[in-house]
Amino acid sequence: MSVTLTERAAAHVRNYLKNENRAKGLRLGVKTTGCSGYMYVVETADDIGEADEVFESQGIQLIIDKENLKFLNGTQIDFGRDGLNEGFKFLNPNVKETCGCGESFSLETEFPPTIDVH
Repeated sequence: MSVTLTERAAAHVRNYLKNENRAKGLRLGVKTTGCSGYMYVVETADDIGEADEVFESQGIQLIIDKENLKFLNGTQIDFGRDGLNEGFKFLNPNVKETCGCGESFSLETEFPPTIDVH
């Protein structure tokens, strides 16, 4: 299992993280939303929990909780500009289709929700 950054994405993250003193890396995930089902979540990670997997790419720690990893496994993250907009671009082999606005996606395989029984 792996998730990677392109050099362009890593340069952008490095530049951003240098002003974030507590950040240990970049937290990646997905949330249910939009017309196609899922949307990417990118934020700084101030801590690493027991349920997190950590990958290093281009010298940056990528932190993904184990539940989100099944959605992101094999993804390469780039950073680019399209007209006046700039942002991360996810090259995710698990994506079946994206919505017209490009903000959400559906997966090749739908995963059943995990039930935590104590």
